[in-house]
Amino acid sequence: MTTTTLEEPVHKAPPGTAGREPRRPGRLRRVSLPYLLLLPALLLELLVHLIPMVIGIVMSFKELTQFYIRDWGTAPWSGLANYKVSVDFDAPVGEALLHSFLVTVGFTLLSVALCWLIGTAAAIYMQDTFRGRGLLRALFLIPYALPVYAAVITWVFMFQHDNGLVNHVLHDQLHLTGKPSFWLIGDNSFYALLTVSVWKGWPFAFLIVMAGLQNIPGELYEAASLDGAGIWHQIRRITLPSLRPVNQVLLLVLFLWTFNDFNTPYVLFGKSAPEAADLISVHIYQASFVTWNFGTGSAMSVLLLLFLLVVTGAYLLLTSRGRRSADA
Repeated sequence: MTTTTLEEPVHKAPPGTAGREPRRPGRLRRVSLPYLLLLPALLLELLVHLIPMVIGIVMSFKELTQFYIRDWGTAPWSGLANYKVSVDFDAPVGEALLHSFLVTVGFTLLSVALCWLIGTAAAIYMQDTFRGRGLLRALFLIPYALPVYAAVITWVFMFQHDNGLVNHVLHDQLHLTGKPSFWLIGDNSFYALLTVSVWKGWPFAFLIVMAGLQNIPGELYEAASLDGAGIWHQIRRITLPSLRPVNQVLLLVLFLWTFNDFNTPYVLFGKSAPEAADLISVHIYQASFVTWNFGTGSAMSVLLLLFLLVVTGAYLLLTSRGRRSADA
């Protein structure tokens, strides 16, 4: 007796599709799920930043004063008049804006340089193991962890002319000054603002550099020490070159934060900052909310945005070229 076995027909795959796995709906959902979860946050972020920026650009082309605050859409168009007033450096408005810009540039460069220098020195010092290192690290991060308003208001009391701690130490105890100084008015206001900015910003540089130092192999320092290299030679030849990618990002972030800083000078000096400490952020605030000329203030804000975009683009271009040349 013979039995017949029925074999199922074998379907050959079309040419060029051999080895391909069929697409599964579950796999597609797993790939798209993270993007779907990020979509609400991305939309809110765009709404929070994009819509005010577009409104500010539109306002810069309008003659928007206190007479049109109730319905700013009815303000007449002024074209480029607000920009012409802002960049006319022979007129009072443009001259004041140029002075504020130069003060901000000098303040930002000094603050960023000091924050980076102090933060880098502290991070390198903290690489050695010693008793109390963890506590000291936590103390270093206190200025960065404190709320800005609480920290700056404390400095306001310290800079008081009659009973401030700064004059008490410099004049009464160390006798470095002939008389108590005014720190919140006059030329000394620049140094007071710089002191608060560096005190508040260097722990961030310390934190970033300390994290970057963890990626440098210890064998490099051991080999350099065996070859007779001192501490300064090791920092110059090993530490700083290894930290170059970290420092490139750190310096850019510090520059943008410091250049746009509004809270520190506003809490330190109030609505009207002294001429020596007239940062551009406070200057734009005064041009908008004190003189009620929102069109000119918006034009100044757009010019500031364009300047920061140009500086950021040029910085990224130079650093990328330097990185490619170093790798070659």
